[in-house]
Amino acid sequence: MTTETLQLQLSGMSCAGCARSIEKALGGIDGVAAVQVNFATEVAAVNGQHLNPEALIAAVREAGYQASLIDHSKPENDPREAEQRRQGIKFGIAAVLSLPLLYTMFGHFSWTQGIPVPDVLMAPWLQLLLATPVQFIIGWQFYRGSYHALKAGAANMDVLVALGTSAAYFYSIYLAWFTPNFDPHQGLYFETSAVLITLIILGKWFEARAKGRSSSALKQLLELQPQQALREVAEQQTESVAVRDLNHGDIVHVRPGQSVPVDGEVLEGDSAIDESMLTGESMPVSKTVGDQVIGGTLNTTGFLRVQVQQIGAETALAKIVAVVEQAQNSKAPIQRLADKVASIFVPVVLVIAVLTLIVWLSLVAPGDWRAAFEATVAVLVIACPCALGLATPTSIMAGSGRAAQQGVLFKQSEVLERTQAIDTIVFDKTGTLTEGKPKLTDLIWFVDAEHAHIAAGVIALEQQSEHPLAQAVVAGLQQDYPELAKVRVSQFAAHQGKGVSGTIADAQGEHTLWIGNLRLLEEQGISCTAEQIQQREQLQRQGKTVMAVAARDQLVAFIAVADTLRDSSISALQLLRERGLNLVMLTGDNRQTAEAIASQLGLDQVIAEVLPEDKAAHIERLQQQGKRVAMVGDGVNDAPALAVADVGIAMGTGTDVAIETADIALMRADLHGLVQALEVSQATVRNIRQNLFWAFAYNTVGIPIAASGLLAPWLAGGAMALSSVSVVLNALRLQRLKFDKLS
Repeated sequence: MTTETLQLQLSGMSCAGCARSIEKALGGIDGVAAVQVNFATEVAAVNGQHLNPEALIAAVREAGYQASLIDHSKPENDPREAEQRRQGIKFGIAAVLSLPLLYTMFGHFSWTQGIPVPDVLMAPWLQLLLATPVQFIIGWQFYRGSYHALKAGAANMDVLVALGTSAAYFYSIYLAWFTPNFDPHQGLYFETSAVLITLIILGKWFEARAKGRSSSALKQLLELQPQQALREVAEQQTESVAVRDLNHGDIVHVRPGQSVPVDGEVLEGDSAIDESMLTGESMPVSKTVGDQVIGGTLNTTGFLRVQVQQIGAETALAKIVAVVEQAQNSKAPIQRLADKVASIFVPVVLVIAVLTLIVWLSLVAPGDWRAAFEATVAVLVIACPCALGLATPTSIMAGSGRAAQQGVLFKQSEVLERTQAIDTIVFDKTGTLTEGKPKLTDLIWFVDAEHAHIAAGVIALEQQSEHPLAQAVVAGLQQDYPELAKVRVSQFAAHQGKGVSGTIADAQGEHTLWIGNLRLLEEQGISCTAEQIQQREQLQRQGKTVMAVAARDQLVAFIAVADTLRDSSISALQLLRERGLNLVMLTGDNRQTAEAIASQLGLDQVIAEVLPEDKAAHIERLQQQGKRVAMVGDGVNDAPALAVADVGIAMGTGTDVAIETADIALMRADLHGLVQALEVSQATVRNIRQNLFWAFAYNTVGIPIAASGLLAPWLAGGAMALSSVSVVLNALRLQRLKFDKLS
């Protein structure tokens, strides 16, 4: 039975613990097989059968959070933008109420005694009036989050914030109204709770804005899809309609400077299409009748009349967006480790906070509740594991988004992490290292005259054949001899496994033209000199297929055809060799041809004459030798090998097939994309490790300092907010990743 995946946009999460609570809530719904909640993107990917969106949203709300079904057709309703506005407004209100309380702190320090503090600001009733809205209106999200977390048997950041600020707030009420002879100038803690909440809200505002930036690559892809199209309603007449209203078989007009609305086939016109948004390739691609065009690409020069073939989720752009989302919302192994640490972190912090209170009251400052209280609140606040929860997913988002801009699609975040560990890359030859279609490479004449006439005869004869090599000969000769007169062929014959022949006419009368191997010529009594045989063998050693041309009982020419190397293969493989990678060719071609190609590319190993069904076994043998193997192929006949390899990489010879079969899809037929995939993977994993190091280091160093009483609670709140923002900003550096070697 087929499964489906729904994506929910979430809001109200405060840390990785919230993500686990939502996963638990959604996992209990009928039909749900798997759930992955990404704290950084605030997206839940739910996989299962017969999924009910209303039931899923209700489960999230029951857990204490908000959810809505993601609808890419309405980007203006992005909940993340609403969250940014909401947190910004909250911070503005909290700042206005907290600033007077912050000013009262000047009256508590000896080094600020010269700064006048009005007595009215020290009045407990005014401080209570200012702090209460911040505590229970602005800070209500922390109480709500704490309630739902504890209800679910977990503890998250909200619990820490709610405990710390509530302790400061209610202890201030106790001091002001229930402590005999209390002097307000000795200091209350209303400013501690209010300023703390204000700083945390400021951090959340910065965090929400940074998250929006980190998802900008995906948003840019979505914005490439035109909203309107010119649909043909009659000859030379069009109407403007919404792209979502187009149907299969509709005909649309695309004028110069307009974006192609959907995927389709060109029925009329010639133009150059800028496909850089999909492939990263800056050079426009020529399109004419019969060619395929992709929605979102830019028509630069000519008019095109296009028949709609794919719409909605079927289009290449929609599939690319789905792949990028899938990678961003999946969890890498390194993230799962961080999640496990975060799950036990909050309970451990609560224990440390209690121990801090006990140690201060019993050993450090017996009976000094004020000092013990400040140290305990500081521990609760500075230990919030926000940075830990953001460390991995923000880097995955930025890295996979940057790769997509270059035409490199990672299907899963674990592939993004795994790719950088590859030490062996196995290449299919045809369509991967080579162009995948034969071309005329050599034409050696053995007669001094009649070249043009014989070439015309060869073209006429080979046009009778449907063999790919024959078509390559025709195309090559037509390019070399563009103005040949047409020659009539009679008595055409195909000689199985040998070649073709036919009768052509010239000024000297009719004669037979033979094109094929030496065996065909030998049967006609036509021989070759030793020098000619040596020339043929030299061409064959270069991996070329050699055809002999004979007329009037003599050999007149050798025609060599070969599947030529891609322009990018030599330079890209040189970059891969510089990285110390082991490069292997795996092909079904004969060994002589394979080794000729390998010698040009400098490959380390050649495995030739392999059947498609046996390619996977060769990949497994390399893995048994302890190698971490990536397989690069065309995504069709190499599918078994792509599946077995540690990382399967499909070339951009077919967008749909590439996306479906491989772990990584290179959207253009250029091996430089493979180098870029490795660079993105290495940079992303390095960035994740940096984030995790600083997140762990922050808490490891910060908690002891807070417990020792050297960090005021409000300073702890500022440091905690700054740590989360710094992690996100570090991840955003990946969006500016440069590929200098490939420029």
